[in-house]
Amino acid sequence: MPRVVVIGSANVDFTVRLPRLPRAGETVSGGEFYRCFGGKGANQAVAALRAGAEVRFLAKLGKDPMGEQLRDHLEGLGLPGRYLLFDESAPTGTALILVDQEGKNLIGVAPGANRTLSQEEVKSCADLFDWGELLLCQLEVPLEAVEAALSLGREKGMKTLLNPAPVSPLPEKTLGLVDVITPNEGEAKSITNCENVQEAARRLSEMGPSQVILTLGKQGVFYLKNGEPCCMPSYRVRAVDTTGCGDAFNGALACALAEGRGLEEAVRFGAAAGALAATVKGAQDAMPFREEIMSLMGGKAEK
Repeated sequence: MPRVVVIGSANVDFTVRLPRLPRAGETVSGGEFYRCFGGKGANQAVAALRAGAEVRFLAKLGKDPMGEQLRDHLEGLGLPGRYLLFDESAPTGTALILVDQEGKNLIGVAPGANRTLSQEEVKSCADLFDWGELLLCQLEVPLEAVEAALSLGREKGMKTLLNPAPVSPLPEKTLGLVDVITPNEGEAKSITNCENVQEAARRLSEMGPSQVILTLGKQGVFYLKNGEPCCMPSYRVRAVDTTGCGDAFNGALACALAEGRGLEEAVRFGAAAGALAATVKGAQDAMPFREEIMSLMGGKAEK
């Protein structure tokens, strides 16, 4: 079984499903409320676990009832609780999410304890990097913690994967520690200052990562294979909530790469997981299981 280490955020999500998304200053009524668990790190850890990997997840929670509930939830899914740290002074991270009838969303995040994860705490969990084969990080925790993890992962011979979300300035020294990078279109353009997808991908490859994969939503996935541009159309599904689609893609991709799958097959595996996540409400609850992913892959990806 492939061994994946995920370092990132864990949140409690408060979601309202509305007939449509409100404009600035407008109230839209008639919605359905539900609470679930999220955070890019936790979502991707659950996605990798359900996709077939053995997963260890390092995160920081608030020492409060929501943090305890989140810990119990993650442990119940099969993620070891010993790497879930607690902060006595900061609350557990929360996200407020609005979703329309087509699955499109608006998200605001109060990171809370996620923003207190330090490089010292990452280094204190050195056994993770001896154990794992692939390291998956995002940017909802401090950059210094991400850099410490990437550096340790590289030192221990792990494959390193960075999902640069939410987008923020990335020093080239950080990108130099990354083997695989998976921005969406907007993140890629922001990091590189390139307006063209293909130009942005090439610029990213020049900045360090040997494998560049851009997720384009309904338009599928663009990636470079041996320097050559490749496109993979998305799987056609009926979208209910797109909140966790990118996280499902990244977690499943991490699992596939850790298994030793080739780039094209790993991207297809991730794309199938991302599509399936759009068909279920919520974030972590929407992460598909391996059998579901393989079943969808049995059909042809369509534009």
